[in-house]
Amino acid sequence: QVQLEESGGGLVQAGDSLRISCTVSGRTFSRDTVAWFRQAPGKEREFVAAVFRSYDRSYYADSVKSRFTISRDNAKSTVYLQMNSLKPEDTAVYYCAVDGRLILSAIRTSDSYDYWGQGTQVTVSS
Repeated sequence: QVQLEESGGGLVQAGDSLRISCTVSGRTFSRDTVAWFRQAPGKEREFVAAVFRSYDRSYYADSVKSRFTISRDNAKSTVYLQMNSLKPEDTAVYYCAVDGRLILSAIRTSDSYDYWGQGTQVTVSS
């Protein structure tokens, strides 16, 4: 059974940093594409960042590029999202997702991912 468990969300002030984590079990994690998406109230889920399979290349949404960093620790089956210079518009539920078969052109599409975590709330106050 595949399980994804996020942690590390919380309430921070604008300009602060926060790191969220997602631990995956039940899969050969090192071969997976791992990603973070987020969903704000009243908005659609949007792509944040991803690492494609074992190639260790990262991809980011324009809105978070240079502020957020995605990383993975295959030994711990864990993916991290380091978020710096947080803004109120970063407030959302953050979800991690994994998939072993998606192609690079689909990396930003939520429908491409088979497995999802339950989400962790990140709230940034102004």
